[in-house]
Amino acid sequence: MRLYVMRHGTAEEQADSGIDADRPLSALGRRRVRAVAESLVSEGEDPLSIFTSPLVRAVQTAEIVALVTGLGDKGGTVGVRRDIAPDGNAVRLVHHLAAEGSKRVMVVGHEPDLSRLVSTLLGSFGRAFDKAMVVGLHLPSGGAPKLRFILDPKTLRVDSPSS
Repeated sequence: MRLYVMRHGTAEEQADSGIDADRPLSALGRRRVRAVAESLVSEGEDPLSIFTSPLVRAVQTAEIVALVTGLGDKGGTVGVRRDIAPDGNAVRLVHHLAAEGSKRVMVVGHEPDLSRLVSTLLGSFGRAFDKAMVVGLHLPSGGAPKLRFILDPKTLRVDSPSS
């Protein structure tokens, strides 16, 4: 299975509700997520399914990736899973998806949970996820997971709102 682990994009400092889980993506966050998704498509690394934390900023990130990659046109799905919420059990979810024979799966979540997920799968990972960062892994059946790539969103061109 190809696994794409993505942190949500940059979010607003506060939600209208005052509840952290309701914080939406900022304009910069939306542009950066779009640039990351476009990069995934250009490299042939677009997911066939996406699972996201239920927090608004993660759901919005997953929706942008799905839109840019044409996920719905390929019969793919976006699912909201509490396993990927802060302090969830993303490792259990990933193992379940791999056992089902899933092919190209993206999980969208939060720090520090994503670093722990990748560290658990690889044995170590030595860095935190920046916002909108994607780590690509290969989880072979019966073999050890391998790091395939790290897509650092800071290296991508993100157009300003006036562009």
